[in-house]
Amino acid sequence: MRVVIAGAGAVGASVARELERHGHEVAVVEVRPDAAAKTDVGGAAMVLGDACDLGVLREAGTLCADVLVAATGDDRANLVASLLARSEFGVRRTVARVNNPRNDWLFDESWGVDVAVSTPSIMTALVEEAVESGDLVRLLRLEAGGAALTEFRVPAGHWLRGRRVGTVSWPLEAPLLALVRDGAPRPSAPDEVLEEADELFFLAAAEAEAALRRLLVGPEADQPRRAAVDGAEAGAPGAEPRGEDTDQASHSPSA
Repeated sequence: MRVVIAGAGAVGASVARELERHGHEVAVVEVRPDAAAKTDVGGAAMVLGDACDLGVLREAGTLCADVLVAATGDDRANLVASLLARSEFGVRRTVARVNNPRNDWLFDESWGVDVAVSTPSIMTALVEEAVESGDLVRLLRLEAGGAALTEFRVPAGHWLRGRRVGTVSWPLEAPLLALVRDGAPRPSAPDEVLEEADELFFLAAAEAEAALRRLLVGPEADQPRRAAVDGAEAGAPGAEPRGEDTDQASHSPSA
């Protein structure tokens, strides 16, 4: 597999080294000469230039790439690089880093992004998953926001306790994938009886998540509570992303 990575900061360089060790052909694009000269990207090729420039992306082999990873510290650069990779080079899959959670709403298919990765959102979800019981927690957004992996831990006294999986009217577009009991995965078979503290994992379409929340949490939970995972919905469209010293600074136009 051929992968082009925009940004040779800590994130981009780590991804490049890991992919290269797994036998993939990797090229890294970095706009800063000092970073390009000093950063360890393993056996990956280093291309000096702006990842928002068509000529630079072409030099990096984006025309033949299977995946583009936009991993700079500038959300605008990541959006533009993803859009160019999809629209100008026909890259099949794009993965983009979200630096500012308030900009998460921009990272969708309209900007050519297949998978948006937000470290604050992931960390928030993991914290909530570890401590929350009785609420629906979105763990990971998949395929440009079309679906999300969500988790629900059955609390004491919940109506699910003692019910068989097959007797529950789960939303059609939010199937129960699996459950975890005492740290061990179990199949979500129709005859499986649910118990307190069971962790239920769903793959929910965006339009079915509210119905799933109403089913599990109650009608008063029609609106998801504000959290970093859902923070994109509350973010201001004009939010200005901040770059990081460790990643590529973009000369691209504002998104």
